[in-house]
Amino acid sequence: MAHRWLPVFLEAMQAEQDAAVNTLKAYARDLEDFTGWLERQGKTPETARRDDIETYLVQLEAQGLAAATRARRLSAVRQIYRFAFLEGWRSDDPAAQIRGPKRGRKLPQTLSEADVDALLDVARKFGRSKDEKLRNTCLMELLYATGLRVSELVGLPVSAARGDPRMILVRGKGGRERMVPLSPPAREALAKWLKARDAEQERVRGKSPYLFPSRGKKGHLTREGFFGLVKKMALQAGLDPAGVSPHTLRHAFATHLLANGADLRSIQMLLGHADVATTEIYTHVLEERLKSLVLEKHPLA
Repeated sequence: MAHRWLPVFLEAMQAEQDAAVNTLKAYARDLEDFTGWLERQGKTPETARRDDIETYLVQLEAQGLAAATRARRLSAVRQIYRFAFLEGWRSDDPAAQIRGPKRGRKLPQTLSEADVDALLDVARKFGRSKDEKLRNTCLMELLYATGLRVSELVGLPVSAARGDPRMILVRGKGGRERMVPLSPPAREALAKWLKARDAEQERVRGKSPYLFPSRGKKGHLTREGFFGLVKKMALQAGLDPAGVSPHTLRHAFATHLLANGADLRSIQMLLGHADVATTEIYTHVLEERLKSLVLEKHPLA
């Protein structure tokens, strides 16, 4: 059972930081794990001390959890204790001085331009009907043309696509809005899908506000549904599905822009990163590719 602090903390996160649903679910899972562990030790968040939290982190490492997972758990614990201190639920903050595990820089997986071309080619033929093929083409063209997060893409309002736009307005993490330009192929795919979508909507009850409507609970294509589609398309394109996901296309968008001369600040704005330091990882991806190129292609390698 969730500790009494948790619903109040999550409500504050949603109200003050406009945290996304998936972010709130992640906080809930991490904090329920922590409070459950405390309960098994005969303790509560009200009585836990710094050494209890440090022991919890040691237990996580003993379980074989990755450094990134342990760092995320500690971040959640820190935030709820900071909140508890500010709310006056505790007179101290036992997590404030705890240092998290060092995380190695993991370079994001990406795809070559040829890989992306193969995926886009498959998308044009993938689907049980003409409308599905138009939808899948639009999804993939938009994803590669804009670098949208998967949740941003599947949840796009249809109003963003009206009027043959050169740019679309996207509402990203933390409610931050940004404009992203559309490539000519993406605009063409969007126009064709919009025509088919609107014709389909005329035949159903209740018009959907989403560009990619669905009869499911959310009213639009889900993250999981699109994830599965991309995996199937990757397989048909002759790519390893394990290394291809919607997020891989986002990484490809950024890496290919950088490789072709775009500056980091522009890529940061297009991706919707709050901090340019997050975007800088793509310079390392490019460095790794250049090193591989020399090692593979240089006559003396």
